[in-house]
Amino acid sequence: MTTQPDHSHELIPRPEGTPAAVRIALARIAPHRVSEMEQHKEQALGAALQDGKIGHLQYWLTYWQAQVEIERRPDLRSRYQAALVSMHSTDSRDDPEFRAAMAELRTVETEARQAVSA
Repeated sequence: MTTQPDHSHELIPRPEGTPAAVRIALARIAPHRVSEMEQHKEQALGAALQDGKIGHLQYWLTYWQAQVEIERRPDLRSRYQAALVSMHSTDSRDDPEFRAAMAELRTVETEARQAVSA
């Protein structure tokens, strides 16, 4: 038997994959991060205009969809926060705890990206 993650305690439903829907969702669950999202959008837009490549904007949207996924799911958010605390409590990037925390951050972000792209 396989065990599926318990998503019954999601704070809000997963938003549609549009910039407006992702921004509204972020404003509901993590309003303190909206300005960060907007600043990142401006950087992505500037890079897209400079390079003539839409990939910067696609990356921006995918990144923020994953961030909303982390924020809206307490299971992911608690793992992410615990890894951040662990990472910031180390003295060196060579510390095994630092590397383990970074690995956990990447794992949570990957899980969130996979959830929104499914």
